[in-house]
Amino acid sequence: MILKTLLIVSLTLSSLFAITGQEIAQKAHDRDEGDNSTANMKMTLIDMNNNQRVRDLQTFTKDKGEDTLKLMFFLTPADVRNTGFLTYDYEDSDKDDDQWLYLPELRKVKRIASSDKSSSFMGSDFTYSDMTSKNVKDYTYKIMKEPVVDGHKTWQMLVTPKTDKTIEETGYTKSIVFVRQDNFVIVQALHYIKAGKKLKYMQITSLKKIDGIWTTMKIQMVTKKGRKTLHKTEFEFSGIKYNQDLEESFFTTRTLEKGL
Repeated sequence: MILKTLLIVSLTLSSLFAITGQEIAQKAHDRDEGDNSTANMKMTLIDMNNNQRVRDLQTFTKDKGEDTLKLMFFLTPADVRNTGFLTYDYEDSDKDDDQWLYLPELRKVKRIASSDKSSSFMGSDFTYSDMTSKNVKDYTYKIMKEPVVDGHKTWQMLVTPKTDKTIEETGYTKSIVFVRQDNFVIVQALHYIKAGKKLKYMQITSLKKIDGIWTTMKIQMVTKKGRKTLHKTEFEFSGIKYNQDLEESFFTTRTLEKGL
């Protein structure tokens, strides 16, 4: 009986560690997300009384080697029209991502400082830091269990920043993420916020294959304190096209000032 128990434990541990948390995170980071893409995006801001504000945007994304360039322009409503957001998302974890915001009423491009990246992106529940991919080397990963989420088996992992610098930039002291085992898409996450004893719940509510690429169609972030929902943001994408003719020279602060 003892030998049988030891064998079961040994087999269980072998199964659990067939892949490490670090390897899962790297595969999630490295999965094909397409290149030279354009899309329409609807941002819906929902307050605790369920009042909604809707903003329409157009987005552009291009790979530059291992780095990613992203550009967004707000189209409606009038109070945010022509506001632009530019990101240089660097693969090198030792290099801080560059972000710029163009505010048309000021006719000025503002560079987002590292100390501001944990703040809200345009009044949403997403931060400036959330608008870039996370550098795998900046975190430790521990597989907790393998739950089924929306009919798909996932890895549930505890993700912990290695440094105070990462905590300051993201605003998160730790996260629990759910990675689908069939495609390595992070479909859910729970973020512990450094300030205010609040939590953020991220969920991809619609995922679709376009040109063979698993593509997020709808994602939401909900900010809660205890059981109380404080605010909610939904991003919904449409008209997504890959392999478009986008020049690297398009992704500049000059384009931010010029507009579409």
